[in-house]
Amino acid sequence: MNLIMMNYDVAIVGGGLAGLVASIYAAQAGKKTVVLEQQKQLGGRAITKKKNGAYFDLGGRALYKGEAVEILKELDVTFEGSEPSIDAFGIWKNKLLSLPMDFMSLLTTPLLSFKGKLEVGSLLTKLRKLDTKSFDHRSVRDWVESNLMDSMVRNFVYSLLRTASYVVSPDLQAAGPVLRQLQRSMYGVYYIEKGWGSLIKQLRIKAVQSGVSFILSEKVTEVTHQDKKVKAVHCEDGTLITSENVILTTSPEISCKLVSEADQTSLQAWKDQAIPITAACLSVALRRLPKPKHQFIYGIDQPVLLSNLSRAAYLSDNGDQVVHLIKYQGTQTDTKKDEQDLERVLDLAQPGWRDELVARQYLPKIVVTHDFPHMNREVNPGPNVPEIEGLYVAGDWTTHGELLADAALASAKRAVEHIITKTSQERTPTNGYRVVV
Repeated sequence: MNLIMMNYDVAIVGGGLAGLVASIYAAQAGKKTVVLEQQKQLGGRAITKKKNGAYFDLGGRALYKGEAVEILKELDVTFEGSEPSIDAFGIWKNKLLSLPMDFMSLLTTPLLSFKGKLEVGSLLTKLRKLDTKSFDHRSVRDWVESNLMDSMVRNFVYSLLRTASYVVSPDLQAAGPVLRQLQRSMYGVYYIEKGWGSLIKQLRIKAVQSGVSFILSEKVTEVTHQDKKVKAVHCEDGTLITSENVILTTSPEISCKLVSEADQTSLQAWKDQAIPITAACLSVALRRLPKPKHQFIYGIDQPVLLSNLSRAAYLSDNGDQVVHLIKYQGTQTDTKKDEQDLERVLDLAQPGWRDELVARQYLPKIVVTHDFPHMNREVNPGPNVPEIEGLYVAGDWTTHGELLADAALASAKRAVEHIITKTSQERTPTNGYRVVV
């Protein structure tokens, strides 16, 4: 094993969404930056696989018009995406019923009583102006049961909140963040052309243009620190990256394993409070849809979702329809049953789909996020690890109220902003700060 030593201002462990965005911000701030990724390709859980001409993400994904879109615009990172139609159906007692997604469907849906329709109409009006932060410390269950009277309206709203967050724990989930996500969904979401891998490609191009270096197929084994300051990143092949700033975009568990004496830092507390969210995901490419109207379906009495992403995005070189199905998982999972449940949804929505099948992908238990805003959370992680100067965390689990991709990109920006602020203070010979020459 040959020792290879390199020095960087910022070393980022992990080349997913958070790692790439952090690298661009750091490089554009004049920092010599490197990204270390264990896999041979960048993207993490945002990669796209191609099967028989169809582009499959790791489960169905939509880009909300929140922090992520704002950050991409700020970094001048372009992506091709379109907004899907909001027309939707709901599964209730194994029947498909139109859902109240706009004024006309609200009037005609058979799902709700007259009083229920009035309540949904009132809710949709209030939700746009709702101060969601006042519910950051109340559970979803508490908010729904306190504000909605009609039982079917409650079931409908629970399904909307599940879809916005992938979470099926209304007693545990904090209401404020997911209500904000629901607000954003009212202004539309983007389905990305050729999958999220195309966004990763654009991020890499921007990172290279900004001067970021990449080390791929490289396993990081340890992040060392001394005198309460981060020192270096050690790799399995002997590569040693020295840096005064290290950003970990790994899971809380892996972050703890990488950092020596992590049990004496906030990393341990963040790991202990983390509750991972998983989902079973079935993706199919069909030559045609047997039932063209059934393109977006919420599970009302079961935690599932079906979405034909091809109704808004180019996802097949052959013109096939790429349909994603999700079963939101709780603590108890049965991967075989989950697959059967998703196939039954597809049977209901698109009978005869097997005769049209071009490609298929089943992910029995994929991690959506390693943590989310919940009632047992004692503190928001990061951006800095206070016990070790120069050590930072980023990723969708380091949320400060954002969800999913918004959390990944916002946390990456927070980490780099902290580094820049620290550097600026060190260079200012006032308030007792040392001068860096």
